[in-house]
Amino acid sequence: QVQLVESGGGLVQAGDSLRLSCAASGRTFSSYGMGWFRQVPGKEREFVAAMNWSGGSTHYADSVKGRFTISRDNAKNTVYLQMNSLKPEDTDVYYCALSRGRVATMNPRDYDYWGQGTQVTVSS
Repeated sequence: QVQLVESGGGLVQAGDSLRLSCAASGRTFSSYGMGWFRQVPGKEREFVAAMNWSGGSTHYADSVKGRFTISRDNAKNTVYLQMNSLKPEDTDVYYCALSRGRVATMNPRDYDYWGQGTQVTVSS
């Protein structure tokens, strides 16, 4: 059974940084793309960043490009999201997800497994 466990969320001020981690188990992590999404209650899940199986290809939402960086350590079965220059509008619950294949897309329907989410709150 696949498990994804996020950590690293918290309350920060605008301009601060956070690094989210997502530890995966139950599947050959290095064979799958990984993504980060965010969502507030009542709104659709929003794409944030994605990385293919090897780390050689990444995608970012326009709203985070230049501020957020996705990375992965296949030896540790972990994907990271480094978030810099945080803004109040980045406040959300952040989820990591395991892609159906090696490629990671911006479409949440292409992901089979999801973590429980970690709250990020940015105060102004």
